Amino acid sequence: MKALTWQGKRNVTVEQVADPVIEKPTDAIIKVTSSAICGSDLHLYELLGPFIDRGDILGHEPMGTVVEVGSEVADLAVGDRVVIPFNIACGHCFMCRHGLQSQCETTQVREYGSGAALFGYTKLYGQIPGGQAEYLRVPFADYNHIRVGVDLPDDRYLYLSDILPTAWQGVEYAHVPEGGTLAVMGLGPVGQFVSRIGIHRGHRVIAIDPVPERREMAERHGVLTYDLTDTVIEELRDLTDGRGADSVVDAVGLEAHGSTGIGLVQQAVGLLPDAVARPMLDKAGLDRLAALYASIDLVRRGGTVSLSGVYAGDADILPMKTMFDKQLSLRMGQCNVKRWVDDILPLVEDPSDPLGVMDLATHHASLEDAPDLYGTFQRKEDGCIKVVLNP
Repeated sequence: MKALTWQGKRNVTVEQVADPVIEKPTDAIIKVTSSAICGSDLHLYELLGPFIDRGDILGHEPMGTVVEVGSEVADLAVGDRVVIPFNIACGHCFMCRHGLQSQCETTQVREYGSGAALFGYTKLYGQIPGGQAEYLRVPFADYNHIRVGVDLPDDRYLYLSDILPTAWQGVEYAHVPEGGTLAVMGLGPVGQFVSRIGIHRGHRVIAIDPVPERREMAERHGVLTYDLTDTVIEELRDLTDGRGADSVVDAVGLEAHGSTGIGLVQQAVGLLPDAVARPMLDKAGLDRLAALYASIDLVRRGGTVSLSGVYAGDADILPMKTMFDKQLSLRMGQCNVKRWVDDILPLVEDPSDPLGVMDLATHHASLEDAPDLYGTFQRKEDGCIKVVLNP
């Protein structure tokens, strides 16, 4: 089959690789019909090479049709149309039973002290072949699927794999009070959905992003947007009686704008041999924290900061005095996809499309176009907000 593979920093290529096969009786194989490029994939493209091997298959936002099932798979049949959650969970351990599928005790990557295995995402998370490919092997297939209808287009359902539940969890964790103000840092795909979910729930939503096309898209859904300027935090405080937002969702993460020094450190570590770089990134890594610092500045005293953007540094410095003095709550974590699906699926299938899932993808392309579109997406060129690949 054809698959998108990692070959080095800012170097991904489509290669002919072996088709996946049933390895355990609980596996299934799907033929991928759509697979999106996630902002998290750009961390692999740019920074996390020491944890990837040349030839690894990327991608963790797929959907498709079941073409084969293992002998112990009871809840899937050939021909079923399914979305595949990005985290791989067993469904029956303590963590899964408590709605923490991203911490599944069966698939935890204990070698690196990490949570549940993920599709297409480095040694830190199991190095499981990903879904930017023609076919995908799905472990624990009876649990790791979301069965969907056959009448609506893929774009209605595809984002259930990651970014829509991630945004939903981000808003849940933000604990926005009734009639409160939710601020969103970053209007990439997750930030777009965080903003729309906030609007859907009746909150006042304000968002910050330096890219005009992203602001314009959010404004179509009733979001009040601001450019990333030196004075924007003060401007937003003025909108909230000088207090700041009740809740802030940081939808940016470790590669935030405005952290030049840390960015140079990240680049330097990435140039080291993998055996040297891995422990440095794992235990002494630093994130670009500009978006998180801004979130802490913007949230009101007694408010909540919710992190949906990915962070990976274990040596980050946080303003603990400020956080303690402001009495902030801080929530974060990989999304527990299956926990939120029952809440989201009716909205996805609603003919009125209340979350605007059909207004997100700016680029649909073949798998062969993926290498160029990784670069376009990273550079925020050509109005690129979300890329959907159709293998």
